[in-house]
Amino acid sequence: MQPDRDSAEDGSAVVEFVFLAVILLIPVVYLVLTVSRLQAASFAVSTAAREAGRAFVTSPVGADPQARAQAAARLAFADHGFDAGRIVVSCAASPCLTPDARIDVASTVEVPLPLVPSALSGSFPTSVRIDGAAAVTVDRFRAG
Repeated sequence: MQPDRDSAEDGSAVVEFVFLAVILLIPVVYLVLTVSRLQAASFAVSTAAREAGRAFVTSPVGADPQARAQAAARLAFADHGFDAGRIVVSCAASPCLTPDARIDVASTVEVPLPLVPSALSGSFPTSVRIDGAAAVTVDRFRAG
């Protein structure tokens, strides 16, 4: 003998599961997208600062070290999928490429939050700023 079942309840567990899965899955997917983009930005700013510093201190005599640093930073940002990143190079000595001088490079990128329209920028932040920094020393035996 089979137990009496209410036929109106047939299939309702599947509907409840799908409903709850969608409600819980959408925020988790959004969180993963946002965190992965922020992590990429973190890698981009640290790589851009480090490579810009290296390009700056290894520039040959007569070359523009600032242009080399900007080009290296643009490549690093592009490798991680960012178009607009900024770097600022500051020197502890004058001239900058004095042997044993310290060069500080700061890099910044604005990461727009996924799926947030820019029209809401007045109500709450629509992007996150990620900063990175690197310090590089000019080679002691660099020719002046």
